[in-house]
Amino acid sequence: MTNLVLGAGISGLSAAHYLLKTAQKATVIESSSNLGGWIKSIREADVLFEQGPHTVRVAGDGGPNTLALVEDLGLADRLSPIKSSHPAVKNRMIYVKKNLHMLPSSITSLLTTRPPFTKPIVSAIFQDLKAPRKVCEDESIYEFVERRLGKEIADYLITAMVRGICAGDGKEISVKFLMKSLHEAEQAHGSVVKGMVQNMLRKQSPLLPGTESPLYKKAKDEKWSIWSLDGGLQVLPTTLAASVRTQGGEIVLDAPCVALKFGSGGAVVKTRSCTYEATHVFSSLPARGLAPLLREQHPALARELAGIPTVSVAVVNLRYEGRQLDREAFGFLVPSTENLPLLGVIFDSVCFPSGGDTVLTVMMGGRWFAEHLGTDPAPQHLLDLAEGYVRDILKIASPPRSHLVSVLRDCIPQYVVGHQARVARIKQYVSQHKLPLSLIGSSFDGVGVNDVILCARRAVDNVNPR
Repeated sequence: MTNLVLGAGISGLSAAHYLLKTAQKATVIESSSNLGGWIKSIREADVLFEQGPHTVRVAGDGGPNTLALVEDLGLADRLSPIKSSHPAVKNRMIYVKKNLHMLPSSITSLLTTRPPFTKPIVSAIFQDLKAPRKVCEDESIYEFVERRLGKEIADYLITAMVRGICAGDGKEISVKFLMKSLHEAEQAHGSVVKGMVQNMLRKQSPLLPGTESPLYKKAKDEKWSIWSLDGGLQVLPTTLAASVRTQGGEIVLDAPCVALKFGSGGAVVKTRSCTYEATHVFSSLPARGLAPLLREQHPALARELAGIPTVSVAVVNLRYEGRQLDREAFGFLVPSTENLPLLGVIFDSVCFPSGGDTVLTVMMGGRWFAEHLGTDPAPQHLLDLAEGYVRDILKIASPPRSHLVSVLRDCIPQYVVGHQARVARIKQYVSQHKLPLSLIGSSFDGVGVNDVILCARRAVDNVNPR
């Protein structure tokens, strides 16, 4: 028997890669005809449109691990880094009250009052030091920030950031999603600032074994902040799939899983045309997609999985002739206070110049998809909306030379208040019932590219220690 991996997105392919590296057998089953999940790079004439993730961060636990994987796959020479001094890293904007505002990016800017804020950002430190501690297991990220750092930061910075990262509502998303360490600082020290000072005095955690690659050392030495790949991020899952096949793994496409049963000897997975026996199953399916497969045999587990919501995002890629932007930045985000379907716009051609033209990615919908866009918006309607926002906000009046309109259905899980506790219950159930099942993918421990790759590696290491 073999290990079965459900889903050929970046997490599933990474799990298969790591399994094969430990001399285990692996078969990947994918319901669609595509590899890479939500990572999709499409070339239109001589321009590259990214429909999913655009860049990958160097920082964080997962950053070094992903760079080690890139090096292992022989992709180091195709990596396109952006350094911390680049305008796309330093300059980020929000759209508030019909104006674009540059966010603070220096000590000086933190000490001065800049619209849309009515007082310097640094004043939030004094509010935090005066605010009483609230003892709680979890709360929304909006409530936490409003209470400790002020309403303006919660309204403008936090809701915009949450919309940009997970297309979600900051008043619903758990503080532990993006600010777990700050929440823990309040619980332990009564203050975010005091907790941050304590954390700074501690030694940094060592890198995970096998992740301190020459590529990561180069990234640190050259102060990379984010990166992509020549040819787009889809090069990563495409190369992973080739590596899996070269190492003897199997990838089966157009094979939606219709049944999953566990027994004392492992698991049985059925697709529409085949039955597979496995010693262990690594599921990178969305939690709500896995739930129906477990409902008959494990209804309590299925209910927990079905409780993790997802949102859909409309993505419109636009290419305009010539240089149309009057400022260089990563792009801008739109806070929830504006009540718009627009989540934000990425300035792709600032990050990675594209033959002198202006390339933008417009993102709409998310938590408010049905409310603002309906259940099944026509592509032309989405294109018209996107062009209208670009015209009104960025003052680009000419029609785009080319475009691409996509709707990514249920693409981003929402880590609402109580998510971490729910995931703990899910994992406890799997452990107590000794199910040969590892849960990977974006539904559980992080939605970013680094997160899901690292989750896949840890899952493989837990089952087959190196």
